[in-house]
Amino acid sequence: MLSWLRTRDAGLTALRRAARTAIVMPLMFALGTQVLHNANLATFAAFGSFAMLLLADFGGRMRERLLAQLALVLTGGVFVCLGTLVSRPTWLATAAMAAVGFLVLFSGVVSSVLAAASTSVLLSFILPVAQPAPIHTIPDRLAGWLLAGAVSLVAVGLLWPAPARDPLRAAAAEACRLLAARLRLEVAEGLGEPVVAAEREAAVAEAERAVATLRTRFLATPYRPTGLTTTARAVIRLVDEVLWLELILQASGDRRGDPASAQPQVCQVKAATATLLEHCARELGPGQRPGDRIEAHLTALVQARDRMEQAATSTLPVRQRGDTVLVSALEPSFRAHELSFAVTAIAQNVIAAVAAERRSWWQQVLGRQPQGLSGPLTAAQQRAGAHVERHSVWLHNSVRGAIGLGGAVFIADVSGVQHSFWIVLGALSVLRSNALTTGQNVFRGLLGTGAGFIVGGLLVELIGTNTSVLWALLPLAILLAGLAPAVVSFAAGQAAFTVTLLILFNIISPAGWRVGLVRVEDVAIGCAVSLVVGALFWPRGAAAALAVALSEAYRDGADYLQAAVAVGVASCDAVAEDQATAAAEAERAAASARRLDDAFRGFLAERGGKQLSLAQVATLMTGVAGLRLSAEAVLDLWARIGNPPIADRSAAKAELSRAADRVVGWYRTVAAALHGSGAVPDPLPRDAEADGALVTAVRTDLAGDGAQSAIAVRMIWTGEHVDAARRLQAELAAPAATAAAARARLDRLPVLRPAVASGESAG
Repeated sequence: MLSWLRTRDAGLTALRRAARTAIVMPLMFALGTQVLHNANLATFAAFGSFAMLLLADFGGRMRERLLAQLALVLTGGVFVCLGTLVSRPTWLATAAMAAVGFLVLFSGVVSSVLAAASTSVLLSFILPVAQPAPIHTIPDRLAGWLLAGAVSLVAVGLLWPAPARDPLRAAAAEACRLLAARLRLEVAEGLGEPVVAAEREAAVAEAERAVATLRTRFLATPYRPTGLTTTARAVIRLVDEVLWLELILQASGDRRGDPASAQPQVCQVKAATATLLEHCARELGPGQRPGDRIEAHLTALVQARDRMEQAATSTLPVRQRGDTVLVSALEPSFRAHELSFAVTAIAQNVIAAVAAERRSWWQQVLGRQPQGLSGPLTAAQQRAGAHVERHSVWLHNSVRGAIGLGGAVFIADVSGVQHSFWIVLGALSVLRSNALTTGQNVFRGLLGTGAGFIVGGLLVELIGTNTSVLWALLPLAILLAGLAPAVVSFAAGQAAFTVTLLILFNIISPAGWRVGLVRVEDVAIGCAVSLVVGALFWPRGAAAALAVALSEAYRDGADYLQAAVAVGVASCDAVAEDQATAAAEAERAAASARRLDDAFRGFLAERGGKQLSLAQVATLMTGVAGLRLSAEAVLDLWARIGNPPIADRSAAKAELSRAADRVVGWYRTVAAALHGSGAVPDPLPRDAEADGALVTAVRTDLAGDGAQSAIAVRMIWTGEHVDAARRLQAELAAPAATAAAARARLDRLPVLRPAVASGESAG
């Protein structure tokens, strides 16, 4: 049985939660009913322990878990009081439920911790608001919730605590280690050392598997795995950078054997890059931290890169008029510069994470942040602000959930049914992103509830009024209710939960199988509310939302790249008025990337046949990150330039602007196609004539002094960064065309017709 569970419940996480709840919930219920003889306290203590132990599971170190658990207890206590205060009249209860529902659901965008706790927090408000009661019941209700909260803190800390886990950090460390090993072999080949082909191929395969594992773990949760802690925010930023580093290494590997790649300064930069990457892996990984500081290795890389830049023009064939000779000669140093930028970004995030961990307790209390990272409040504002946009999937789901929960409270109040909170719970449990998936969960929910009613009703009829047997069965029923959704199915969980409620209410007030019949009716009402809301609001589902998010991400990424090139062009003559524009475009690109991530997770979670494969979507998402990081690389390239010598660079600036317009135009056309307008064009070929024109335009600067030649090299490297964005197009064109075609088919569907076919997704 344990082996079977491990295959379905990784780390036995669900079993830990269910076992804790099976112990604590009956004890809380017994204390309220048998010792204190207070039904109000018993109900809130029982459902409070259910909400705080079964529906919430915080990760990280024990201290972080207990702090999150305490925050949940206190927040829930406030909502218990507020829900009781606004439970009458009906209009106030409905409006309050909609407002609180939106607030709780939307706040999940700030942190995955808040998102994971949203159901528990909502339950703390649903229980009191859906059961109208006078104000004098608040002390009993609050006492029950706080009692359950106090015991939940003890249970989380002492009853089978899960080991501290940070799978994303471990995967990032392994990816850095194996990418460094791959880079070491590339350096060895560049220096002429013998490298066995099988060894090189094995290193490449291992690195690719490690990066794929990192991507999988990042996308494996229904919420973006972010937190407001400084360390969590720093580690999250590593993911895109590691994925981009792999793309750079792939392009670098394609030029293996090029004699120019063996230039001493290029090999020195690559060796320093590998050393820094290895140190990043050791800092991120488990075990003792290395004795030498990562800042020293970062300084060594910067010095090696400066030496390479200074030597970049010494061997250039400046006098040759060939249109690609000079660009080809600069290619190895550009690749090394590109590598160093990616690894420098990784190292800076690792430095921030390590510095955050080394802060003293008083620095953490005062909110002192390591250099380079904003505070939690600023981060929260940025994340929330990114989703205050009409196409945001998270905003849509929050509004939809608020309307569904508010409608369920209204119907529960006006219908006057007993245990009306079941209606609201039914609405909460099945509401999904469109009418089809809501309908699927309605069917599963009603099927499970009906099965639970039959099983529970038979049990109650057989047991009769023997409450001792009911008490004995209660922990087992709770254990199954907690375990079944994770290891069997949603319907099985609904069935077990129905049996649990039958036992609970027959202990309080024996009513036999009729309690189960009432639950079936109430859940059916709640499911109907969710089905109507799912049909009326954004019925096209996650596939259409993903296409829109991709379109916006590519449009904003392209605008950011163009703004970055404009900064480079202006920097040639020490003009800085475009910096503010680039900063604004960077903000927009980051916001659209966050919305894309959430839309993608909704696409993964949505059931039904998908017209776009997971691999195709992952490729398109990687392209968004590559486009954004290319823009950041251009900005970094020009950030270290001083006051350039005066010269006429209008021709070179015009060539760079034309090259950027050409590449950016392709991405904007793709964005329009993904939004349902036009078709995806073929990838752009390299424009050798434009390369030659740029070389001709900068040749005077190349032949000048060190400051002039540095400007020229940077202009050529800026063109190479733009060309790197062009090379991405070959990977993106096919999946983008498939996505655009799928979007076109969605646009031809009637408004209320489901967006995808029924059935389980193989992905």
